[in-house]
Amino acid sequence: PGKQGPARVSINQGQSILLADRLVHDFGTISMKNGNVKTIFKIKNAQAKEVILNKMYTSCMCTEATLRIDGISEGPFGMPGHGILRAFNRKLPPGAEAEIEVEFDPNAHGPAGVGRIERMIIIEGAGRELLTVAIKVNVTP
Repeated sequence: PGKQGPARVSINQGQSILLADRLVHDFGTISMKNGNVKTIFKIKNAQAKEVILNKMYTSCMCTEATLRIDGISEGPFGMPGHGILRAFNRKLPPGAEAEIEVEFDPNAHGPAGVGRIERMIIIEGAGRELLTVAIKVNVTP
């Protein structure tokens, strides 16, 4: 029998269309009083053809994400239903890289928003999910 590894956020590498430098970023323990935290995921088009990216969103309003391709930013984008989910049309050539800057607000849920939190950032193109990355954080007062 095989051994079970640690529990993981269920995320999709999009059948290797887009690859990320890591699928999960753990901020560790942070305090609400210290404010927002940020990280950058580096992504790459692993296809032999151009990929069109046209949607990005997060799983919660406490998390925003900005896409950067060739120094041009799209976003920030948040959770669907909390503001307009604006579509865009950006091409990522074969082998090209981009960045997803993710910002998490530990105060978004108020005093009850303490403890272990996991959030996802989803990128879509051509009507399907291309990549999902996630953040984890343990929030203290």
